[in-house]
Amino acid sequence: MSSSSLPNVQTVIQTAQTYARDLGERVLWTFLIAGGSVALAAGPGDMFHASFWQTVGTAGLAAVGSLVKGLLARVVGNKNSASTASGV
Repeated sequence: MSSSSLPNVQTVIQTAQTYARDLGERVLWTFLIAGGSVALAAGPGDMFHASFWQTVGTAGLAAVGSLVKGLLARVVGNKNSASTASGV
């Protein structure tokens, strides 16, 4: 049996680190954008009683925020990635 079919351990570790960094960034930005969208669309005092259209607006604002973040990431991070984390 040839050991060449197994991936390099260093490559696996780097890939796992890159994945974890990218995933962490996506979760954090999604939380921040969605929270800001709810505050903007429904208002902080009324966010638990949002109407259907306020909820749809919130989803739209979160999607636009995510798009803008991805576009800005090309300026900050790697040109071939939508991540602002370096090395992703």
